[in-house]
Amino acid sequence: MIKTFVLDTNVLLHNGDSLMAFKDNDVVIPMAVIEELDRFKKNHDELGRNARYVIRKLDEFRHYGSLVTGVPIFPNDPKSGKLQIICARATFSEEQLNRITDSAINIDSPDNRILRVALSLQKDRENVYFISKDINLRLKADALGLNVMDFERERVEYEHLYAGWKTVEVGGGVVDEFYKNKEMKDSFDLMTNEFVMLQDPENPKRTALGRKYEDGILRLLNGRSDQSVWNIQARNKEQRMAMDLLLDQDVKLISLVGRAGTGKTLLALAAALEQVMHLNLYEKILVSRPIMPLGNDIGYLPGAKDDKLLQWMKPIFDNLDFLFQNGRPNGSAKKISELMNSQRLELEAITYIRGRSLANQFIIVDEAQNLTPHEIKTIISRAGEGSKMVLTGDPEQIDNPYLDASSNGLTYSAERLKGLPLHGHITLARSERSELAGIAAKYL
Repeated sequence: MIKTFVLDTNVLLHNGDSLMAFKDNDVVIPMAVIEELDRFKKNHDELGRNARYVIRKLDEFRHYGSLVTGVPIFPNDPKSGKLQIICARATFSEEQLNRITDSAINIDSPDNRILRVALSLQKDRENVYFISKDINLRLKADALGLNVMDFERERVEYEHLYAGWKTVEVGGGVVDEFYKNKEMKDSFDLMTNEFVMLQDPENPKRTALGRKYEDGILRLLNGRSDQSVWNIQARNKEQRMAMDLLLDQDVKLISLVGRAGTGKTLLALAAALEQVMHLNLYEKILVSRPIMPLGNDIGYLPGAKDDKLLQWMKPIFDNLDFLFQNGRPNGSAKKISELMNSQRLELEAITYIRGRSLANQFIIVDEAQNLTPHEIKTIISRAGEGSKMVLTGDPEQIDNPYLDASSNGLTYSAERLKGLPLHGHITLARSERSELAGIAAKYL
């Protein structure tokens, strides 16, 4: 049975291709959504780009007929659903009118005008669904008796997110044989670049860590993951696995997920410094973070772009300060300054990465949980020949109002790219920053 999906503005701003995501069902765009897209179209960020893309797409649909009566979403498919633009109607059932009156909703606000279209359609059609990424608006729609859904095309189950490693119980003889031969054929159904901890159930401390390679062979974890890298050393098995991926030139994209203090950014920076400054495997380090302010955004800070970025990159400098101190307090500022002046270290806002071609660079995208799947795709596609990219973030600390742990670009890319030879992923669970930070991450 054909369904009718009424789309909220934030769905189109989240993913410009969402118009095409509902297969053979009908899609309705309220006029209030068109007005809001017009308001966003002048923005120079991802929202503005998506707004312009959707507006152009809607204009293309006009060639197939009137958007008021509906045009096929897929013109060459006889089973295609229709796309309509509908103004809010004034007529409601008595039950709907009572709901609106009792709830004291201002029906003239843009959000509520969108709800008004969905309510009026529900009177004439079966299976009408309101789609929004705004939790508050979904709650209001549900209270008015509408069928409500989030846009789930780019969602993953965060609770079951690919961890990048697993534990397998084997006999003690298998563990000993693995240590002796350094490799074995994979019989544990692992993905490429997935790690495994072989554990003897009779002696849980008797373990061996291995990683499956593209040739299907499981190899003992390389000794480089135990070595000191730029004054730090892995403190737990997840950090060892992460370091093994970070130091492997054949793995071009790495995603590190974990709570605060698990060492995601610190490990990435240490590996970057080692491979840029000591091994000369890459020309420079590029570090970027999305600008997700809690108050005024970057435009209200004093100074030029670089001066403003310094404020947003404070967490990066904290980690660099730790890596460069090497037991000598206050000895890091000069080294960091020299690194930046020599252009071996570059800081860039996510906004300015679009359109660039980043070749032979070690790229770190911090706080990637605040990016949409489309933004992550755009950023990864900037990587040129010889570059390596690391995405880090905590999906449980998201500042973007339209993203959650299951719909952000970091978890989406980790799940969609798992098993590819160029990609590796590790979920870090244990906080190593301090005892206090570990308590906060666990209990707060």
